[in-house]
Amino acid sequence: MQEETKPKKEEENKQTNGGEQPPIQPIVDLGSTTIKNRHGTIHCLTIVGQIEGHMVLPNTTKTTKYEHVMPLLAALEESEEVDGILFLLNTVGGDVEAGLAIAELISGMTKPTVSLVLGGGHSIGVPLAVAPKCTMIAPSASMTIHPVRTSGMTIAAPQTVHYFERLQERITQFVVKNSHITEQTFAELMMNTRDMAADVGSVLYGEEAVEYGIIDRLGGLSDALGCLYDMIDEKKKGRRRRKS
Repeated sequence: MQEETKPKKEEENKQTNGGEQPPIQPIVDLGSTTIKNRHGTIHCLTIVGQIEGHMVLPNTTKTTKYEHVMPLLAALEESEEVDGILFLLNTVGGDVEAGLAIAELISGMTKPTVSLVLGGGHSIGVPLAVAPKCTMIAPSASMTIHPVRTSGMTIAAPQTVHYFERLQERITQFVVKNSHITEQTFAELMMNTRDMAADVGSVLYGEEAVEYGIIDRLGGLSDALGCLYDMIDEKKKGRRRRKS
């Protein structure tokens, strides 16, 4: 009975929406939505929970799946309808390579991009937070900076340590390149032993993240949208000047 009911509901949704899927569907599937106003068309994409890598996480864990986000970012970059992208972050971190892959795509986009850290942008969430052209953080939000770690069986050999050191260098170089923090300061925050009882690293709250130069400025939703609108308007003005 359930298999018969689902197609029937989908058919009803298509009929009530002019043959299209219901507008709520992208939010359910990907945590994203597209908004149109006088400034242009803005796509809002959420990066929440844990960044899922090559291993599928349990159904009880909220995840951001790289196989969903990466093709979506490519489509947004090539779309002639989308003028800018707003990234809302509240993530605990997750898979390093998946997080870096998403961050590299974001940093390489030519469209106006703004990130807003809400709640937390921890671990690999730091590169994701600094990847857009303009970065913001809510005063109550926090960011955790710590060395790369792993779970499960590990081969206790010098090569393993060397691999983690090189992986950490990739993260550090990306953050330094896409923010205003120096490599030395970022390394000091990462290896801090006075901030967390059971780990090495630092927890930075909104104002501290801005003071250290990781995030551009404090702000809320209206501030992030205002920055995005300004970037979109400036890009449109540049196009008009080139045409004239």
